[in-house]
Formats: sequence, structure tokens, C-alpha cells
Amino acid sequence: MFAYYLELAVRSLKRNKALTLLMVLAISVGIGASMTTLTVMHLLSGDPLPGKSAELFYPQVDPDPSPGKHTEPPDIMDYRSAMDLWSAQRADRQALIVDSSLKLMAPGVNLPPLMGTMLSTTADFFPMFKVPFEYGSGWTTNEDTNHARVTVISADLNDKLFGGANSVGRTLHLGDTDTRIIGVLKPWRPSPVFYSVAGGHYANGNTAAFYSKPEDIFTPFTSGLEINAGNFQTFNCWHAPDNSGHLENSDCEWVALWVQLDSAAKVVDYRNFLTGYAEQQKKLGRFTHTDTRLRDLMQWLDYNRVLPSDVRLQTWLAFAFLAICLFNTVGLLLAKFMRRRGEIGLRRALGASRAAVFTQCLVESGIIGSIGGLGGLLLTFIGLRLVHAQPTPYADLAHLDLSMFLVTFVLAIAVSLLAGTIPAWQACRVTPSLQLKM
Repeated sequence: MFAYYLELAVRSLKRNKALTLLMVLAISVGIGASMTTLTVMHLLSGDPLPGKSAELFYPQVDPDPSPGKHTEPPDIMDYRSAMDLWSAQRADRQALIVDSSLKLMAPGVNLPPLMGTMLSTTADFFPMFKVPFEYGSGWTTNEDTNHARVTVISADLNDKLFGGANSVGRTLHLGDTDTRIIGVLKPWRPSPVFYSVAGGHYANGNTAAFYSKPEDIFTPFTSGLEINAGNFQTFNCWHAPDNSGHLENSDCEWVALWVQLDSAAKVVDYRNFLTGYAEQQKKLGRFTHTDTRLRDLMQWLDYNRVLPSDVRLQTWLAFAFLAICLFNTVGLLLAKFMRRRGEIGLRRALGASRAAVFTQCLVESGIIGSIGGLGGLLLTFIGLRLVHAQPTPYADLAHLDLSMFLVTFVLAIAVSLLAGTIPAWQACRVTPSLQLKM
């Protein structure tokens, strides 16, 4: 019976090719626009570390003595607080983080000096965040302590300097210092670059910047502070730093700390530890506020509103456009089915049930949706290519994965069936006697 309905639907669609094309275009354009923006939002709002994010936490304390209402601790810590918490070793793993820019070059490579980004961190960074290596490995805790002049470089920088070859053991000149490459990352593109997220909850937070590419160079925390002394940016200062360029003893917030806690009990213990630390610092006269926070990775991203506001707006607009296309399709199908009232009345008089007429109309709608889905899929690919060409930090992330491919096609069928429900219901309620008298 379904094959019969399919044959009737194909014949009906061929009879009015212009109207069929118009309905297919309406669905294709609506699906293409909505799925392009939905795919971008899906890629930008996902969990950057599935299966691990619930174990990663971002501690906050408030060393700022400035008067006024402090509703939340600062997003970044001062050096002393970060070092105190890191040195206490109360987490399963922990990583200090600070980034900066500097000039770099590789001796023996026929390229001029480049400006690169450097992340100074501790040895736990790589296993904590599941950073993949192509060659070599990260450094050890001893190399952290001993201020070792070693570095790990990104796949992009390795391609640029060494043509993608194994560069472990090569020398990289950072600023005025020679360092030895001990590791090369595989292509690694967390979305967002979660470990550097801060300040997004402020009204002027530039959340699109959270989707930039990871740093080019990774160095031990202590080494990085020495190699690039005087070139680290501060998040906030309650007293202007001196002119020495060293921020370790300044009244500024500029160091981030991430910790890994592998059980709920350890999370409770670490929260208590944070509270105790803040109260201790208040007794010492260093803190005036004792509020602390300990958010897991996804809570921290949500707090910082990492999804760019323009992507949210575009998604709402695209689905509003899809709704308009849906209503237009409903009107076109209703007009198409009602023009066939005589045919439908004759079929009903010959014994076709309302259910049979309803099913036939839905099959016709489904065919339109299937063709519209293919067109929408093509327009989605085109839309993502256009996004890829835009000068935004997240442009290179725009691609259609398998899950969104399936969602696109299923949505097209669902939209067409939904659009066809009301016209099909109206068509199956045609009174045969009235149509046969005409």
C-alpha cells in the first residue's frame, strides 16, 4: 500500500512542478539557515573534555582589599595565593597557568623571527587536560622545580618551523633564551580554550576570543616567568605594580589555577581547604574578604558565558526564519490539497477511508521533506563554508559532524510532515457528496 501511495504522490508532485519546487526551496532554505547556525552553536557549546570535565575545578579566592561590594571573587589569582594553593598539594593534579606573547626563532631554520604565544604552566597540565603528543612528552615536576629551559611546541608551530618532522632535541630561541624542545603536540583544538577562560561574565567580556587556537609554546611555569619577565598582562591590580616588570610581589591578579579532584569527597575537602585558607589570610591581614568559589569545568564555562552572544542571536533568528518557511509550506500544501478536492471526493466515494487519504497526503509531504532535506544539507555545507571564511576566532571549527548530519535530515522530514499535517487533515475531511455534485 505504501508503494501505491508513493506512486500517487510522485504523480501529484510532477503535475505542478513549479509549486513543488517552491515548497522544496522553502524547506531547503529554512533547514539550511537553521542547521548552519545550530551546528555552529553545537560545536561551540559542547563539553571540551567529555568524561573528564566533572573532575576539573577552578578555585577562586579574593585577595583584593578594595572597598565596595564583592559579589564574586576575581576570576584570576594573585601570585602568592596561587602559589600557596598549588604548593599545598591538596588536589590529585593541579596546574598553574599564565600566558604571554614573545619573539621566537629556531637556529638553522631559514625563517625570520616570529611572534608567538607562550603558556607557562606546571607538569600536570598535559595529563590533566588530556593533551595529545605526536613526539616526545611534557616535562617532569623536577624540571618545574629546577627552572629547566625546556619547551613543548604545537603541531602548527612544528609544521611552520620544521616541516612537521620530529623536532625533539632541537633548539628554540625564546626571547633571549635558548630552550630545548622535548615534545611536539598532535593537532589539538579544544573548543573553547577552556583553561584560559576568564572575564566572560562581565558586560564587555570578549567571549569569541575563548575560541582562539591554543598557544604555540608551552614552558615550565618557573622558567616562563624568567624567560619572559616583564611581559605578562594583569587581569586586575588594586595597586599599580612597580617598574621592575616582575609581578610576583605585586598587588595584581594574573595567575590561574586548575585542580583535578577525582571524587566527591575530595571536592568537599578542597572546598573546606579553600575556606580555611581565606580565613587564615584574613587573620594575617592580607585578605579582607573570605568568599571562595570552586566551580567545575562546565560550571566555569557557563559562568563566563562562553557561547558568543552573536551566535545565540543568529540561532534564534534562523529558527524564526525556519518557522516562517514552515508556515509558508503549510499554506502551499493546503492550497495544493484543496485544489484536488474533486479527486479526493471521488476516491472517498469509491471507498477510500479518511486514514488512507490522510496517509497519502503525508507521504507526499514526506517526499517534499526528503528532497528539501537534501537541499537543506547542501545549503548547510555552503553556509558552514561561509562561516569558515569569516574573520572570527571560531571560524575554523565550523564543520558538519555525523550527529548534526543526521539531525539535519531528520529535521527536514519532521518539518515537512508537520507542515503537511494540517493540510492532510483538511483534505481527508472533504465530503464526497458535495464534491461529486459540483
